[in-house]
Amino acid sequence: MVDQLIIMGPAWPLRGNLAAFDEKLAQSFMQASIKTKLYTFSLQYPDFLFPGSTQYSTDPAPKGLSIEVAINSINPFNWIKVGLKIKKERPDLIIVRYWIPFLAPSLGTILSIVKWNKHTKVIAIVDNMIPHEKRIGDTLLTKYFVRAVDGFLTMSKKVQEDVKLFTNKPSCVSPHPIYDHFGEAMPTSDARKLLHLQDTDKVILFFGFVRAYKGLDLLIEAMSQPAIKASGIKLVIAGEFYESPTPYLEQIKALGLSDFISVYNEYIGERDVKLYVSAADFIIQPYRNATQSGVTPMAYHFLKPMLVTNVGGLADTVPHDQVGLVVEPNPTSIAEGIIQLYERGTAHFMPHLISEKKKYSWEQMRQSFLTLYQQL
Repeated sequence: MVDQLIIMGPAWPLRGNLAAFDEKLAQSFMQASIKTKLYTFSLQYPDFLFPGSTQYSTDPAPKGLSIEVAINSINPFNWIKVGLKIKKERPDLIIVRYWIPFLAPSLGTILSIVKWNKHTKVIAIVDNMIPHEKRIGDTLLTKYFVRAVDGFLTMSKKVQEDVKLFTNKPSCVSPHPIYDHFGEAMPTSDARKLLHLQDTDKVILFFGFVRAYKGLDLLIEAMSQPAIKASGIKLVIAGEFYESPTPYLEQIKALGLSDFISVYNEYIGERDVKLYVSAADFIIQPYRNATQSGVTPMAYHFLKPMLVTNVGGLADTVPHDQVGLVVEPNPTSIAEGIIQLYERGTAHFMPHLISEKKKYSWEQMRQSFLTLYQQL
């Protein structure tokens, strides 16, 4: 039985979906009367390694959560200090977030020290076991992290398969719960007015930070296909570029798409997410490779049909022709899929979206952790 729990990973004052996820997960455990504390980073990445503008949120601290800002990812003395502190706290369970090998030394060392107490069990919630952008030493770092973990929870079968490349320790799959902290949708006409779009426009949305593996260039090229141009579809790109935006902007100009594509190169805070999503008819995820996506549960929250590419675990949570369409990761297939979305219309997908959304609850994920804990 779990009476005391620590979640180790991003949380306020850090920003982004990982922090929001960890905070929602903590709230879910607290609702089950489990004493829960978050340990987050005092330094997550050195500034020169972080591709965005800032790692920190401008929002106030979430109410009702116990958050310890403690972990310095590059200071081994800090790892020892934090490990010894948590060891004395003797939590029944630590849920540790793993998404990038860079953090393996700090997290792996802290967890190894904690487990000297011969009491605490560790479950890693794994976003990526194998990073999208691979670097020398990734495998060795991940192996170091794995040694300190007792079990693994993933949000797609693909990531679970990647976990099994490193270990035979117990694992389970629990789908990404719905993000419900963005508030309710705005009237479409109000959102479009704020984004200088017309009520009658056909609008698709690419949302989230931009990196090469997300395939934005494929979507931009798809926008140049004759059928897309003839239909007058407009694309809104909303999210911070984690690489140079210049190639994308040049691609838009070279293809003559400047009148059809709007680019908002900025971090979209939680309070502004609904503006961009509410303005769109459909959400497009043209990824080249993926494990799972935080954009999908966001789309479910706002009941927006999706187009995703058939890579990684994306298709697992987007039943084809029910809540959206699954296509191959190339411009022609993406363009054809977008046209098909409009041919079917949003009403075609709505009953399935409402039904499918019910599967992705925080209570379900909480129970998945507790069930896995009983196996350890």
